Amino acid sequence: MTGKAGVTTRKWLAFLESNTTGTGREFCAAARARGLRPVLLARDPARYPYAAADGIDTRVLDTGDPEAVHAACGRLVADGGLAGITSSSEYFVAAAARAAAGYGLPGPDGEAVARCRAKDLQRADHLAAGVPVPRFETAGDIEAAVRAADLIGHPVVLKPVSGSGSVGVRMCHDRDETRRWAAELLARTTDERGAQAPRRILVEAAVEGPEYSVETLDGTVVAVVAKHVGPRPYFVETGHDVPAPVPDATAAELGRTALHAVRALGLGWGAAHTELRRSAQGPVVIEVNPRLAGGMIPVAVRAATGVDLVDAVVARAAGQAPAAPGPAAGHAAVRFVTAGREGRVAAVRGLAAAAAAPGVVAAVAHTAVGRPVRITHSFQDRLGCVVATGPDARDAAEGARAAVELIAVDVEAEPVPEGVASR
Repeated sequence: MTGKAGVTTRKWLAFLESNTTGTGREFCAAARARGLRPVLLARDPARYPYAAADGIDTRVLDTGDPEAVHAACGRLVADGGLAGITSSSEYFVAAAARAAAGYGLPGPDGEAVARCRAKDLQRADHLAAGVPVPRFETAGDIEAAVRAADLIGHPVVLKPVSGSGSVGVRMCHDRDETRRWAAELLARTTDERGAQAPRRILVEAAVEGPEYSVETLDGTVVAVVAKHVGPRPYFVETGHDVPAPVPDATAAELGRTALHAVRALGLGWGAAHTELRRSAQGPVVIEVNPRLAGGMIPVAVRAATGVDLVDAVVARAAGQAPAAPGPAAGHAAVRFVTAGREGRVAAVRGLAAAAAAPGVVAAVAHTAVGRPVRITHSFQDRLGCVVATGPDARDAAEGARAAVELIAVDVEAEPVPEGVASR
């Protein structure tokens, strides 16, 4: 395409907001590598430091307003053309799909994505389709949550019906814990992105067994991933192993269950991230996320298998052909630096040493000097990570563990304002 004065222009690829601790930066890099012009549509672009660091174009708008999003995309169409619209954020995948449909661009079914994001509706669709899921009830008030827990039997897991990254997810062992946590969740009026939170929560049976995720693209299994999860009563992911070190038959069983779950929701276009536990009775679907995995899983998948899921999602959104797989190390592991105290970041040390450690392919900080640190028992507690490769699962995991220990995030207590008593 040629613009003013004969200058060749490239089509825009619009990203509606971004994730904050995963691969948002890589989405923009992949778009550039494919000859596209990435542009970040965001309410507050400063939320994503990589945008300024990498010279990514931004447009400031109310991304929660479909008309504002549509209008912004219309301006991009007029200014060089628009190849596609997508998002790396769980909270904006449905809006991106709807915006893409509004301009006749590639994308998943926006209504199916939106229904999938409502965990209670997702559970109902799975139950109807025979997908194995935990026993569950939806509650709109505290006493309804307690009654649901009594019916299901403690321990139960309470979670918001919308959300991501284990935000608000907690195991409750008795009626008092259930009552307190239900009150906490139902008191939340907005989610992490400031959108209105539905006034209902999910109460479900706690499923015992190792946790996995299955990464799919266009209805095909790309990888089965083993997850490491922090101590109960929370479910913060602390690491991943790619591929999961399980027998082939187990991996195949997990993959079949994930595909059943994805198809039951009317999905299958593009990427999906399905989380499961393997109970004594077999795989149980915890939830399907209608987007590419976060938590640096795509980086580990690329390192281990050669399949670049980020590039594949970008290609799909832009209507381009996927790339052939690249070199593969065979095994990769992700390990995270997690917050140990609240305060403000004073220093981030050891990234260069971690990056230079044997087998390491990525060492990144998810925070920066001056930023606040809050313990939320969710993905927000992860302050940095390492991805390492190895000839087998054990070597990859040991390389990631050793490298992540080289990273230190110094957190200072915030000063107590004058006249306010310290606790």
